[in-house]
Amino acid sequence: MAPLPIRLLRGIPPTFQWPVKFAFYNALAAWILSLVTGNVSQVDRVWTFLPTIYTAYFALLPLWPNKPHGFFWPYVPETAHPDLVANYSPRALLMFGLVFIWMCRLSYNTWRRGLFNLSDEDYRWAIVRQKVPTWLFQLFNLVFIAFIQNIILFLLGVPTQLAAVQQPSELGTSDYILATLALVDIAAEFVSDNQQYSFQTYKRTGVHEQNEWPGARIRWTPADAKRGFLTRGLWAWSRHPNFFCEQSFWVIINLFPLLAPESPRLQSLPVSSITPIWPLLPSIILCGLFFSSTRFTESISLSKYPEGYRAYQQRVSMFVPFLTPVWGLLLKIQGKKEKVDRLVYGQDVVEEKKIQ
Repeated sequence: MAPLPIRLLRGIPPTFQWPVKFAFYNALAAWILSLVTGNVSQVDRVWTFLPTIYTAYFALLPLWPNKPHGFFWPYVPETAHPDLVANYSPRALLMFGLVFIWMCRLSYNTWRRGLFNLSDEDYRWAIVRQKVPTWLFQLFNLVFIAFIQNIILFLLGVPTQLAAVQQPSELGTSDYILATLALVDIAAEFVSDNQQYSFQTYKRTGVHEQNEWPGARIRWTPADAKRGFLTRGLWAWSRHPNFFCEQSFWVIINLFPLLAPESPRLQSLPVSSITPIWPLLPSIILCGLFFSSTRFTESISLSKYPEGYRAYQQRVSMFVPFLTPVWGLLLKIQGKKEKVDRLVYGQDVVEEKKIQ
């Protein structure tokens, strides 16, 4: 009789067998390392790479052997459909290219912030530790930090598997439109990262960087630094433009196979059933994670800057920038806009931020 792990893998569709094995052992390694080092940010350090690895696996199915050359070596079992191992999907390759660009941007931002440092740990985990008993935090570490986060990163590669199964002979109109939107999204996220890094550098040192990246050439003021949090540039329109772009990017990736003319397509949703939305689960789950983690992050900011950050929440949308003018209009109707603007943008920049 075959060992239990092998028997379990045999019940998984062929093209998912290696990714599921890889995700499981990554989660297990992250958990063990967190126990050994006392640092639970092990998944954070590989967050930039894992979605790209899964996407590359699905996009390059014809490249892999039918048997592994090593324990973690990618392979496609012989039971996989012959077309999947014989033909590359141009749509899946395009998605891989976009995810690779996404990885380069995120890896660079992670590196310059020093988050690849093995001793670095997300400051939010330390706060969670203080709020819950040790046994509960360790359970949370095992279930959510190590395993659920790895499952989410695996799911981000699933849209590329759908694109590989579709086997289109050429790219369609929707592919070109979505690719353009994805590149614009990555560029906007890069700008928001640059603005945040530039502001935090000025806040910490009081010095403007001489060679700023595009989008970050903002003359920060002592009033900005005193406020403590960023409210200019893209951050005047969204409290978390980087998070908004991150979620948007994966929604776009999710839509590639769903808006394509080939099956499986995004079906119409009957009122009586939620079954047709299953292909959207990767992006829905990621958005849920971002919403809950952002709420927690904002609770920390609110405790540090109670008056200013509460005004920021009233004035600027959490994610969607198009809602910010609506919040401004509502505050104007209530007669609170001038006071809130003064708290959010500061006396020296209030005129520059006329967002109605």
